[in-house]
Amino acid sequence: MVGIGEVFDDATMHALRTVLAVLLLAAPLAADPPQPAHRVLLQGKGKLAVVADGKVTWEMPWGGIHDIHVLPNGNYMVQRNMREVVEIDPKTKQVAWSYDAAKSNGNEGKKVEVHAFQPLGDGTVMIAESGPGRIIEVDRDGKLLKEIKLKLDKPHPHRDTRLARKLDNGHYLVCHEGDGKVREYDSGGSVVWEYAVPLFGKKPAGGHGLDAWGNAVFGAVRLKNGNTLIATGNGHGVIEVTPGKEIVWRLAQDELPGIRFAWVTTLEVLPNGNYVIGNCHAGPGNPLLVEIVPETKKVVWQLDEFGEFGNSVSNSILLDLAGKTTR
Repeated sequence: MVGIGEVFDDATMHALRTVLAVLLLAAPLAADPPQPAHRVLLQGKGKLAVVADGKVTWEMPWGGIHDIHVLPNGNYMVQRNMREVVEIDPKTKQVAWSYDAAKSNGNEGKKVEVHAFQPLGDGTVMIAESGPGRIIEVDRDGKLLKEIKLKLDKPHPHRDTRLARKLDNGHYLVCHEGDGKVREYDSGGSVVWEYAVPLFGKKPAGGHGLDAWGNAVFGAVRLKNGNTLIATGNGHGVIEVTPGKEIVWRLAQDELPGIRFAWVTTLEVLPNGNYVIGNCHAGPGNPLLVEIVPETKKVVWQLDEFGEFGNSVSNSILLDLAGKTTR
């Protein structure tokens, strides 16, 4: 076999190497593979809907919500009038089960709002009741199985709680919007961890939009490493906090190119480690949902459907990953 050096002289070989180097430098870098679009269940503009690839594939009339789940049987669980928890059969678009917190288990005549709930593995349902200031667990007949009284610095039926979750260890992780704190309660109701969401040296400012400011915490997720990921509401961002209350990661309002956060609401941690972040009240031109790689803060997917769903999409769930995310 004849070597290439035996065919070309030194000058020609040098020229060939130069041309090859220029071509390599000029060649575009391989692009990242496109991120598949998620199929999302959400509520906005008076409808509960499923959207995929920019198209609404399912919808029914429905009012505002703050929490949402998909059951193992494929039914959807949402709020109605911020006081009932209902299960909807998406095939028939009929309510298959409901629990009215304002008329049940001692709440008759009281002002009650439900901003969080969670279907549990044994078929029961956990419900956070703002106003009565408690977390309860009920069976499908509405029977009260458990009650945990909540610690409240500034009791208010609209602001006692936002999202709350029962953890694998039986504890409850509760976002107290009015107090600006995340509290973890043990199974007996004692506070075992409390974190005051910081204002980062700024004075609170009212409102819900891009210029508001505060610590009206909306959502919190316990990560596998034991840290807590917190959606800071009108703090316009997300923070990761250690059990020792040290902030080890933060995403601020204007940190992502071309995106501004307003009221940061829901969080989903995907199997690949990415975060999907809810961006409510941000107005036109900003996405409703953003997926990022936390290590690099690179945006890999976003849902920009302001025209279809408006300015108050406060919660969502990825149907293509239902049951596989932490939220």
